[in-house]
Amino acid sequence: MNILPSFDTSKILVVGDVMLDRYWFGDVERISPEAPVPVLKVSRIEERPGGAANVARNVAALGAQCILLSVVGNDEAGTLLERMLNSQHNVKAMLHRDSTITTTVKLRAIARQQQLLRMDFETPPSHEVLRAKLADYWDHLQEADVVVLSDYGKGGLTHIAEMIRLARKAGKPVLVDPKGDDYSRYKGANVLTPNRSEFRQVAGSWGDEDELTRKAEQLRVELRLEALLVTRSEEGMSLYTGDGQPFRVAAQAREVYDVSGAGDTVIAMLAVMLASGADLPRAVMLANRAAGIVVGKLGTAVVTREEIIQNLEED
Repeated sequence: MNILPSFDTSKILVVGDVMLDRYWFGDVERISPEAPVPVLKVSRIEERPGGAANVARNVAALGAQCILLSVVGNDEAGTLLERMLNSQHNVKAMLHRDSTITTTVKLRAIARQQQLLRMDFETPPSHEVLRAKLADYWDHLQEADVVVLSDYGKGGLTHIAEMIRLARKAGKPVLVDPKGDDYSRYKGANVLTPNRSEFRQVAGSWGDEDELTRKAEQLRVELRLEALLVTRSEEGMSLYTGDGQPFRVAAQAREVYDVSGAGDTVIAMLAVMLASGADLPRAVMLANRAAGIVVGKLGTAVVTREEIIQNLEED
């Protein structure tokens, strides 16, 4: 029995803030004589696509076709990102170069699977480059089945309201992974996927499930969303559609190594499931399973279609 649809004909357009995730792995055996800080003796360096680029490589890892639109600097990190995505991850990456910025880089120092330090390098892109990206967006919108807008708050989605309007005009479902406390810019999207802390930042705290449901439905109506999916870590996920009680799925019990990038995997799984014709509750169930797998991996990572199938068969 085919327990998971094939995604090879599904076409996903991902737009958002890309970054390069760098990892310095090593051991700490002494404290620096210069200051009371650990000395990391680096033995291995890894580089992975992050942000919207991690969404794109998750889409591709699931077997779907993916086009990625974003902005990078005219630098070594931007060149590396483009090469990795196109040659290693089977993503059609269209990265606009902006010579006035540096590509966003997150550098993590790790010893024995514990993160010691993270350093961020970032500059918002220029208005002119963003306008050029918007023109490309319209061109590639026509061939997409589903659009994913991955907002990491780095300035690459300045025109997100226009992107949502154009996608809806073209009849394309739009999924948005939000950032910040101004959700009015996401008005009219089909599905919004905040995590628990992001939702609390916008809607405020809640005392029980009924209050959470009221706040979620109020936000969904205000933003004219078809659905609001709140990912809740160890509490699983809650989908609000205005159709009676929310649809809830429990988190899968497993050892958690790293939650970074889990939201990227969730929205990628939702996108490919919807593009293949699945309904939203079924897509959410599979996205929950994908999240349960990816948090068991260190750093920004992907989940493959084969891993999902194996997880389903084990149940």
